[in-house]
Amino acid sequence: MSGSYSDLQRRRTLLQAGVLSTFGLTLPDLLQCRQAASAAPGGGRATSCILLYMTGGPAQQETFDVKTSANDGYRGEFSSIPTTVPGLDVCEHLPLLAANAHRYSVIRSTFHNSGTHGVGVHYNLTGLPHAKRQRGEPQMDRRDPPCVGGVIRQLRGDRNGLPAAIHLPVRIGDQNNFQWGGQHAGYLGPQYDPLLLIDENWTPGSLPPGFRPPQEIDSERQSVRTRLLNTVQQQRRVKSPAEDRYDRFQQLAMDILSAGSAWRAFDLEEEKPETIERYGDNKFGRSCLVARRLVEAGVGLVTVPWMFLHSTKNFDTHKDHFKLMKTLLLPPLDRAFSALLEDLAERGILDETLVAWTGEFGRTPKINKGSGRDHWGQVYSTVLAGGGIQGGRVHGASDNIGGHPIADPVHTRDFVATMYHALGYGPDTRVVDPTGRPHFVVTGQPVHELF
Repeated sequence: MSGSYSDLQRRRTLLQAGVLSTFGLTLPDLLQCRQAASAAPGGGRATSCILLYMTGGPAQQETFDVKTSANDGYRGEFSSIPTTVPGLDVCEHLPLLAANAHRYSVIRSTFHNSGTHGVGVHYNLTGLPHAKRQRGEPQMDRRDPPCVGGVIRQLRGDRNGLPAAIHLPVRIGDQNNFQWGGQHAGYLGPQYDPLLLIDENWTPGSLPPGFRPPQEIDSERQSVRTRLLNTVQQQRRVKSPAEDRYDRFQQLAMDILSAGSAWRAFDLEEEKPETIERYGDNKFGRSCLVARRLVEAGVGLVTVPWMFLHSTKNFDTHKDHFKLMKTLLLPPLDRAFSALLEDLAERGILDETLVAWTGEFGRTPKINKGSGRDHWGQVYSTVLAGGGIQGGRVHGASDNIGGHPIADPVHTRDFVATMYHALGYGPDTRVVDPTGRPHFVVTGQPVHELF
C-alpha cells in the first residue's frame, strides 16, 4: 500500500480474550477493560449495525446491477426482475429481496481498485488502507487500523454484559488464508477486538462449546461452586489490581452461564420454528437471526460473514459461477437478508438498526473460460438499509458491462463513512491507542443523499 497509512497515523479496552475459571470453564479470550475514548457526534439515528459480509466478493452483475444488454462474453445467464420500487431491478434469483426493495438502497458505484482479497476485506471492514506489508495477502496485524467493530467497542463500551461488537459464525478467510486483515481492533489493542466466534463446527443458535460448562456440571452443582468461590474471594483482605481485574473477568464468565444472562441472545430455543425456517435453517440464516437478537440485547455491531455449508463455498466463483449462484449462494442469501429486513421492520427497530451488505469486491465483466468471473475492485454493488437510510434508492451507476463507475463513484472509504454517519460518528471522531495517541478513523465522505 502507499504511504497514506503513515500519513493517517500522523494526522490522526469489555470483553475480548478467554477466561479460564477455577471451574475449568474456557472462554475464547481474556476479558479486559479500559475506559472508552471520546466520540464526536454525527448525524445518524442508528443505535446498532448488522454487517452482512459476503466472503469472496459477490458479482454485481448477478445481484443488484444486472446487465441484460451486455454483449456476448459479458452478459450473464440470469435476467433481472422488477422490485417494489419502479426502476430498481435485481437478479431474478433474489425474488424476496425484490419484494423488500422499498426497505433498502443500493450503491452501484462502490470501488477501491484492488483485486486482492485481503486488501478488499480490510477496506470494507475498516474504511482504511492496511499497514504496508512486505509480501502476500495482508493477514491480521496489530499495525493495522481498527475495524468498525473495534472502534465501536472503544467509543461505546460494552453494555448489558455483552461485548459491543461480535463477529459470527466464522472468520473471513478461505482455504488458503485463515483470516485476512481488518477483522480486529488493530493498533487499538486486543481489549477492543470484536468477540470472534470462528468454530466452523458450531451451529449458530446456541452458546458456542467454549461458553458452556462441562456436561457433568449441572446447574445445581454450578451454583454450589459459585457460592464457594464467592466465599473464598470474600475472605481476601486486600486485592491487587491484577486480582481485581481477574475477578471482574471471572464474573463476566459466570454471567454467561446464568439462565437469565444477556448471553441467552445467542440461543434460538426461544424462537418459533417458523421464524428459524423463515431466515433459513442454515448457518447464514441462523446467524442473521442471532444477529437480530444480539442488537436487541444491546450489541452495537454484529458482523455476519457468509457461511452456508463451510468456508470454501463462498462468492469467490472463478468457475461454475452461474451454477453456484443459482443453487448454492443466492437462494439462502435472498431468504436470510429479506427475513432480517422484514423482521426488524415488524419489530419496529429497523429505523434504529443499520443493515449493511458488502464483500471484498465485485467480479469481472468478462466471463472466463471456466464459466466464472474473477476478482474486480473497479466497481461493485453495496446495500444499506435502516438506521436513517431511505429505502428504494439507487445511488451511482456502472457502465453497460458493470466494469467501471459512470456516475457518482463511491470509494469504499465513503461507504464505511456512510455507515459511521448512520451510527452517529463523523470526521472528527477519534480513537486512542494504548500509548494515548489519538487517531481519526473516518476519512471518507458519507453518501448524504441516502439519508
